[in-house]
Amino acid sequence: MIRRHPLAEQAAEELLRRIGSGEWTLGTKLPGETTLAAQLGVGRSTIREAVRELAGRRVLESRQGAGVFVIALQAAEDWDKVLRKADITDVLEGRLAIETEGARLAASRRTQADLRTFRYTLADRKRAAANAPDDWYIEADLAFHRAVVTAAHNAVLTELFDTFVPRIRRAMIDMLKLDDEHRHRHDQAAHEAIAEAIRAKDPELAATRAREHLSAVRSSVG
Repeated sequence: MIRRHPLAEQAAEELLRRIGSGEWTLGTKLPGETTLAAQLGVGRSTIREAVRELAGRRVLESRQGAGVFVIALQAAEDWDKVLRKADITDVLEGRLAIETEGARLAASRRTQADLRTFRYTLADRKRAAANAPDDWYIEADLAFHRAVVTAAHNAVLTELFDTFVPRIRRAMIDMLKLDDEHRHRHDQAAHEAIAEAIRAKDPELAATRAREHLSAVRSSVG
């Protein structure tokens, strides 16, 4: 019997436990809502909510007119948890993939509005690098990098970057703590070079400069 609150969350965990124990194997159809509700001692609405939760975690799949089926034996780890646990090197390698391709596409697709955004964000970053507190500098740096990805005009790349931002921010805080000389603040030329390659509509050069910049940052943290 499931007694603790919230019921749907507890019901989802019980269903997951039973799947993990082998009661329902991969591809198996689950019993109906009425049967599961009786077995777990909860209402049918709670079962529906629990199924939705496990569908979101890619364990169950509801098939119209057919029922609910097991499509994985354990829940995929939540993306936010993966990012929170990732170390600095992992985060930088993820950024390399997103921002290198972002810079490449931006060189082909950038607009005049994108170029104006580059000028503003580069100027803000330069001012922040000179004398602003770390948190201001980090936001200015992130604003430029996001401008590059946004200039690719690819919604998926922009969404990926935005998902990374909280973890990137924490990684930058950690890097600045380790960097007594604040070398990362004084790589303005590398950022300007990326923007210039995009302005010149040179995709390979833009990608190369983005890769070189982030590779240098990665190397600096070991």
